[in-house]
Amino acid sequence: MKDSVIWHYLASLTLDDLSLTLVLSFVFGLSALWQLSRVRRKRHTQTTTGAEPITDTPDWHTMTAEAALKALHVDAEQGLSDADVEQQLALHGPNHLPEKKPPSALLRFISQFHNLLIYVLLVTAAITALLDHWTDTLVILGVVLVNSVIGYVQEGKAEDALRAIRQMLSSHAIVLRNGKKTTLAAGDLVPGDIVMLQSGDKVPADMRLINVKNLQVQEAALTGESVPVEKKTNPVDIDAVLGDRINLTYSGTLVTAGQAKGVVIATGANTEIGHISRMVADVQTLTTPLLLQMAVFARWITAAVIVLSSLVFAFGMIVRGGNAIDMFMTVVGLAVAAIPEGLPAILTVTLAIGVQSLAHRNAIIRRLPAVETLGAVSIICSDKTGTLTRNEMTVRSVVTADRQLEVTGTGYEPVGEFLFDGKALSPDSDAVLLQSLQTAIYCNDASVEQKHETWKVHGDPMEAALLIAGLKADLHAEEALTAWPRVDIIPFESEHKFMATLHRNHQGDAMIYLKGAPERLLKLCSLERAADGDRPIQRDTWNTAIEALAKQGQRVLGVACKPAQTHQAELDFNDLDQGLVLLGLFGLIDPPRTEAIAAVKECITAGIRVKMITGDHQVTACSIAAQLNLQNSREAITGQMIDTFSDEELLARVQDVDVFARVSPEHKLRLVSLLQTGGAIVAMTGDGVNDAPALRRADVGIAMGHKGTEAAKDASEMVITDDNFATIVHAIEQGRTVYANLKKAIVFLLPVNGGESMSIIVAILLGYTLPITPLQILWVNMVSSVALAMALAFDPAEPDLMTRPPRPAKEPILSGFLVWRIALVSGLFALGVFSIFYWSQRQGSSLEEARTYAVNTLVVMEIFYLLSVRYLRVSTLSFKRMFNSMAVIYALGTVITLQLIFTYAPFMERFFDTRPIDFVHGLEILGIGLGLFLLLELEKSVRRKFFN
Repeated sequence: MKDSVIWHYLASLTLDDLSLTLVLSFVFGLSALWQLSRVRRKRHTQTTTGAEPITDTPDWHTMTAEAALKALHVDAEQGLSDADVEQQLALHGPNHLPEKKPPSALLRFISQFHNLLIYVLLVTAAITALLDHWTDTLVILGVVLVNSVIGYVQEGKAEDALRAIRQMLSSHAIVLRNGKKTTLAAGDLVPGDIVMLQSGDKVPADMRLINVKNLQVQEAALTGESVPVEKKTNPVDIDAVLGDRINLTYSGTLVTAGQAKGVVIATGANTEIGHISRMVADVQTLTTPLLLQMAVFARWITAAVIVLSSLVFAFGMIVRGGNAIDMFMTVVGLAVAAIPEGLPAILTVTLAIGVQSLAHRNAIIRRLPAVETLGAVSIICSDKTGTLTRNEMTVRSVVTADRQLEVTGTGYEPVGEFLFDGKALSPDSDAVLLQSLQTAIYCNDASVEQKHETWKVHGDPMEAALLIAGLKADLHAEEALTAWPRVDIIPFESEHKFMATLHRNHQGDAMIYLKGAPERLLKLCSLERAADGDRPIQRDTWNTAIEALAKQGQRVLGVACKPAQTHQAELDFNDLDQGLVLLGLFGLIDPPRTEAIAAVKECITAGIRVKMITGDHQVTACSIAAQLNLQNSREAITGQMIDTFSDEELLARVQDVDVFARVSPEHKLRLVSLLQTGGAIVAMTGDGVNDAPALRRADVGIAMGHKGTEAAKDASEMVITDDNFATIVHAIEQGRTVYANLKKAIVFLLPVNGGESMSIIVAILLGYTLPITPLQILWVNMVSSVALAMALAFDPAEPDLMTRPPRPAKEPILSGFLVWRIALVSGLFALGVFSIFYWSQRQGSSLEEARTYAVNTLVVMEIFYLLSVRYLRVSTLSFKRMFNSMAVIYALGTVITLQLIFTYAPFMERFFDTRPIDFVHGLEILGIGLGLFLLLELEKSVRRKFFN
């Protein structure tokens, strides 16, 4: 029976009817094919590399210098020959990082259209074009184009991160070849080259050191170590992590002091920085939670439109016996009504407003959707050095024979006090403290200067910190050295672990000052200085003090002095055999930022876990974590421990542990990936090259703008220009606000579309005339609906926003409550439109007049609904709440003005077939809008009373 009805219907179709049916089927089929062709991003860990790492590379750090030279077949005094260089160059290639050709600007622009919401709009534009409604088509295509242009401009490129890493490589090197020293471009280096390093050089390749003299290398950007690393030539354990391989230097790091000779062991992509470059290039980035949710949301809308349009078309043709052309236009009207055309534009504008707001708060967003992702963050994995801390060494403690003092202030600004038992102590009242500070100034090669209200340091950060401590006691290095000029020096060497200087005043009196490792000074000193004079040294007491400072994560230096012979002009080790007096100990630390402590507290209140992932030592990391009040600062997992854990074991541990120390870039990437596997939305902060792979992998990569490397910035979605961890908390609050406002916009738009759709469906089912034409629906959707919804994007944050836990990563945009609200309001909208349309017709109004009343009723209901939807859970029956946003006032004024033009302007009659509204019908329309508002406020009251 069913088959015979269908065949009877098909046989009755004319050629035009069949053509239109085929067109409609093609359009719906095209949309379905787009659905099937979507690409889903997987959230599981998947990190690949474009080139396999070399597996037979020797463990250079475990070998002696002689063994390394032998393995590379090179003489340390002759270097490589030209033939050797050609052979190695053919084998390993030039000392450059490989470059992948980036996608063209055209391809990147086209990729902005790969979004199901855009597909929905394109299908809508195709339908209107088939109807020769070119104005509608151009408007919709304009929305698509604007959305894509904004995405193209805002989105960052991964190629920028690779380019930034390449720029870190040295441009030249002093090399020994054919027995002669020569300066070459760093790109010409090959494994086996003998390279000379000196202070100020950027290391041109990975090298095994052959001999060193007072060599120190700043490796913070690569390892996270907060101070320069002292280098030696001795072999180290095979399990030593990157930061502990003291006989190796790495490409892109900086020599801060000393000299060295080394043999190149890796160039180009085989260096550590090349390995990181591959990780950055090949790490899988993730789709943001919002885009995942919007993709699901758009699929539901598309499926619903296809199903409804097909059913309505079939019902109209088969049951109602309608004309194919008429039904086609009706279905187009239904599609236009059901699709929220303005949603992509509102989404883009809402995110853009968040970007602009954050820019005023020192946060630069490089990818537009990252704004909203911030609001879903449940874990922040933060680098320590330069992020949670200032990356500025500070004297925190001074210990003398009589007392232990705390030094306040942070960083290189000479503002702070010396506290004893919690009370400020004047350095002038403590002679031993003053002498200790003076010794730290005399025995010092660093310098500090003030530029534009900021203090710059030159030289070793720990020595600079000692100068700043002296300035806090009003001791100036220039004045001190003018009174007691330096005459001679024994520079610091790792063999003797101290620095000694000889000074003589203008009267000929001479003094020797020492600064160095405290355990070394305890062996050299036989006396200690107290307030009542010198006395035999109490080594056990000093060792206890050293251990206490070390447990607090502080690096300890000792200072000592002794009188020298009058007019003594030279200093040697024999002068230090006896008579040295230990003055005191200095405890130094890279302190946590004051604002970071408050920010961590706010994160905990907001249900966000903060985890410190650093290349620094375990004791230092736990100490800083305790000062930051992390939820678990008592234990730490080290990089060596991470290597022994399986993914399952590590995933179980990372949930509870908040401190990870001595980790490599691979460890950071693995930790972030595992946390994501556990369902967390992860933000990763950092400033070094070693952070770049994890920054790129994280849901939100956050780089420090002031002290961060370009590689870190370009691998991230957000850059903090003030290097302030607290700015991240502001960004998270803004992200939550963006998401809340976006949900309000959706809950505002969908009932409008739902009411329009229900009006059309009911009209078809009952065989009535459509109360609103497709073009009038498009006017409402693209003008009044969009303008009013845009106002919601400017709504301020709700007061309790940062006391709520993060929303689940897979939370649907439409919760059960929102579905109920949308269904309720859609029904009320449809009821209002039908009521005014059929009431006015029964009162004698023409079809054109009735449709004009219906359109204006729809817009008035939108206005009243906007005032209600701004507060979904509390009453809006307050003038202050209704109109506490200038954006709302501007939007209302704009929509009312446009709607008056729509209704009364003669030229609008030509486009939309409108008619003027009389006073009585105007009151009826306002009454319907007010009734909607009061019903929704009543619904809020009932829900609060019985369901909250």
